[in-house]
Amino acid sequence: MKELNKTITKADMSSAVEFNIQDNLPEKVLQIGEGNFLRGFIDWLIHQMNKQGVFNGKAVVVQPINQGPVIQMLNDQDGLYTVVLRGVQNGEVVEKSEVISSISRGLNPYTQWEDVQAVAASKDLEIVISNTTEAGITYVKEEFEEGKTPESYPAKLTSLLYHRYKAFNGSPESGLIIIPCELIEENATKLKELVFRLAEEWKLPAEFTQWLSDNNRFCNTLVDRIVTGYPRDAVEEFRELLGYKDNLITVGEPYHMFAVDGDEVVQEKIPFHKAGLNIKWGDITPHRELKVRLLNAPHTMMFSASYLYGVDTVLEVMENETLRKFVDQGFEELVPTVRSDEGEKKQFVDSVVERFLNPYNKHFLLDIGLNAVYKYKSRILPSLQRFAEQEGTLPKTIVFSLASLFAFYRPIRQEGDALVGSRNGEEYTMRENDEVIQAVLAGWGKVDNGEATVKELVTSLLGNKDIWSEDLNDINGLTDAVSDYLQQIVDNGMKASVESLVNNK
Repeated sequence: MKELNKTITKADMSSAVEFNIQDNLPEKVLQIGEGNFLRGFIDWLIHQMNKQGVFNGKAVVVQPINQGPVIQMLNDQDGLYTVVLRGVQNGEVVEKSEVISSISRGLNPYTQWEDVQAVAASKDLEIVISNTTEAGITYVKEEFEEGKTPESYPAKLTSLLYHRYKAFNGSPESGLIIIPCELIEENATKLKELVFRLAEEWKLPAEFTQWLSDNNRFCNTLVDRIVTGYPRDAVEEFRELLGYKDNLITVGEPYHMFAVDGDEVVQEKIPFHKAGLNIKWGDITPHRELKVRLLNAPHTMMFSASYLYGVDTVLEVMENETLRKFVDQGFEELVPTVRSDEGEKKQFVDSVVERFLNPYNKHFLLDIGLNAVYKYKSRILPSLQRFAEQEGTLPKTIVFSLASLFAFYRPIRQEGDALVGSRNGEEYTMRENDEVIQAVLAGWGKVDNGEATVKELVTSLLGNKDIWSEDLNDINGLTDAVSDYLQQIVDNGMKASVESLVNNK
């Protein structure tokens, strides 16, 4: 097979692949995040705009953490990779492959910080885009040192904005548009607050914070596309389909929606709408309520119980009679917590079910499980709390999913900054923030050593304000309910526990 690179012509490729390389475009975007989602969503959107000549810019991609091979792989492929969209949309089968050329290069900020700073000081730069997971927009106390790479994303952004401010002497025209894609409520508002907090802690000049306030636009967003990423279980099949080797193939569904709370200046700078893309400008609140609570929440709700049950993908969940009941019961509890028109909610749930049943994309449950505790906090916990307030009782399936999450996080050992668990003798890796890792490691260690009961473990985890920002033991009945479900899972296994739940609802 041929390596994917710029020497390949359209004639060299399978007729199933769209090949439209856009070269020699200015680097208008600094992108913090190199993962499958941004490459299958944002960079795909930029590519569509470039094809139609309405944006004419490329992205410099920066990895947010000090690990991972993607940046080197991107550079080895000259920034090129293939996005494969497969699924059923409006009742019709869609299968399209396209080489994406919207990335100019990749940078590792831990070895190339000066290069990242140079991009930040470029006259071509207009936009900063990020996706550093839900846990990425959080406060980390760290000192500012000129020329040294900060650790957290907010600190990196603050440092780069200050570098740009100095490079342009604080000119109003040098301000940037900042578009975070992390799936937390008011993502840009929270990011902006952290930038201002760090600027104050670092004692940066008041003129800089004034420039930040007056000349930079932080836009709240909501993203929607299921991107399953690299098809690791079907690599040869895709090489045969495409006619070349691509180490960064990114697979996703045809559906996409991007809601951006941006003014007319933002809309002109990055005119998604002019390329006919599904962009919602303005208030993102109604879109967020539907999407987060009725698409993302079911994903997080199903993943741990279903994985420990014995299946690996969303499609397998939906095709299993017992697990499908579990998901359906979850929807029944989630829907009343969404403040939207009943008809609109039903239509959205029907579309989500169609997307979950996509026979082409293998959406692995372990991928959904990355930073799962923080996903539960942002995606599901608000629905659990609202259900309890509205109904005066707890939503059983949602509560069970919390117990199953704690069961999923039962480690057999720690490896570096990750934990390793076991499903019927098969090991899996759990990646989380350090607060969660230390809490579950200590808590389950005490249970396994006979030093604590399951209820004591649950009480400790629910009461950890560093994780939840509140004491969840204060929710009436939650501690007992989660403890009972988790004890049942420990005693009888996940399969029997899920079957008991759905058959006794």
